[in-house]
Amino acid sequence: MYVVLGASGNTGHIVANNLLTHGQKVRVVGRNAAHLQALTAKGAEPFIADVTDTKALTKAFHQADSAYVMIPPNPTSKDPLGYSNQVGDAIAAAVQNAGIKNVVTLSSIGADKSSGTGPVVGLYNLEQKLNQIRSANVLHLRPGYFMENTLPQANAIRQMGAAATPLRADLKLPMIATRDIGAAAADALLHPNFQGKQTRELLGQRDLSYAEVTAIIGKAIGKPDLKYVQAPDDQFRAVLVQMGMSEQFARLLLEMIAALNSGYMRALEPRTAQNTTPTSFETFVAESFVPAYQQQPAA
Repeated sequence: MYVVLGASGNTGHIVANNLLTHGQKVRVVGRNAAHLQALTAKGAEPFIADVTDTKALTKAFHQADSAYVMIPPNPTSKDPLGYSNQVGDAIAAAVQNAGIKNVVTLSSIGADKSSGTGPVVGLYNLEQKLNQIRSANVLHLRPGYFMENTLPQANAIRQMGAAATPLRADLKLPMIATRDIGAAAADALLHPNFQGKQTRELLGQRDLSYAEVTAIIGKAIGKPDLKYVQAPDDQFRAVLVQMGMSEQFARLLLEMIAALNSGYMRALEPRTAQNTTPTSFETFVAESFVPAYQQQPAA
């Protein structure tokens, strides 16, 4: 039996789908039964639980050999690191209590640092907690910058006629589609060739700067002269809060962006066939960004 946390999210639903396609027994955990319906229709066993609830998670992990674990984003939290530490404690206790043998974690590049990386500090803490569990083999997947993080630019382009974030225009980032993270996690669960505690970076198809990202988007939406603007932190924070994010979460995101800009937070592994994933940014733009820009449901 495999247990998948965050099963209705970007990576979790891919993990669950891939395991089900391989004929595996899968228990999908989420906060909302309706969001799990597509997976239960394919034969998954639904389990409704709050990820901060150790008792509920221990039940969710009962009689399972393997689990995909992650901290679901909570951008409205007024204490985001407190929340992620609570989730990390619950996950680690439940893995220990249920005697899970193999765990694949959604972590991030930058999770090697204990401070100064914004929300990624929560993932550093999660890794440390799981590393204390002697009985479990744990693989921490550390993906790069999510291609999905570019989707809010659809709104920026409509409103301002330009793409804008506080990231340096020339900063090369390993950009990855979340579906490739889900596929890598499912593969690691199906073929658990990791022993003890290991980390593996996932660096996407190639490194791209926001200047290059903007050129690709511009071409795809028929705006070949589209410009990228490095937005001031205060302006960006105001936009994030206006979008419904808490001040505290917005501040952490800006800390992460500063850590990326300075090179403090970066990929540690050289690019190899093992940490390179198939989806190009051009494919992501065609399938997800263009429909978002045109305000259609993504493929």
